[in-house]
Amino acid sequence: MDQRPNTPFLDDVTGALDWWRSAGVDCDYLDEPVTWLASAEPEAAAVPLPSPRTAPADVIPAPAEAKIDPASLPADLAAFTPWWLTEPLLCEGGPAARVAPQGQAGADLMVVVEEPEAGDTETLLAGPHGKLLDAMLTAFGTSRDAIYLASALPRHTPGADWRAMVAKGIGQVLARHIELAAPKRVMILGGNVLPLLGHESPHRPAVLRSLNHEGGSIPMLTAWALPALLAQPRAKPVLWKAWLEWTAD
Repeated sequence: MDQRPNTPFLDDVTGALDWWRSAGVDCDYLDEPVTWLASAEPEAAAVPLPSPRTAPADVIPAPAEAKIDPASLPADLAAFTPWWLTEPLLCEGGPAARVAPQGQAGADLMVVVEEPEAGDTETLLAGPHGKLLDAMLTAFGTSRDAIYLASALPRHTPGADWRAMVAKGIGQVLARHIELAAPKRVMILGGNVLPLLGHESPHRPAVLRSLNHEGGSIPMLTAWALPALLAQPRAKPVLWKAWLEWTAD
């Protein structure tokens, strides 16, 4: 039997090794690193991660928004103004800058605006919006002294969240206010006020409606807010025509 080495096979192996050395690979490598000097230790037990659907036991849910209890509303108009100026739930920040309503119960006309003007302190609508209202009332044949003037919010509130006001119960407060004032007619100036009373905001400058409440129904004229009327002179003739139609009978 021929015991001579297979020279072509050895030449192939030697050539392959020389090729790898020329390429810079002269050691054996493993895919995973091995810590040769570290002592063998048992693998730590896997710690289960908390389920994303399971809330920690110490998480406290956010408290619900405080809502005005209808049973706590004043029973007469004399008690309403002090309550309006001090009730904490009406608005955040305490009683500062709140403005009281003005007028006597049973007036021929009650005017409700969205909020006091920015500079109001003792008198509701003491700025340019009030001057526009006074001019309107003069054209209507009346004056501020003869009406009951109120606002839906107790103080000037830039960027008010009116949906939150509905949830808080401000609409019930306004409905009680109108009921206690007992006017013969109500004029609402401001589209944000109507949703408080369960109505849609007016898309036209002035709309005739009726306000239903526990004591009956009151004729209601709804119009744009005073700032919008001040900025849009074209809306004034529409309001004037609606007023004439409203007071014709």
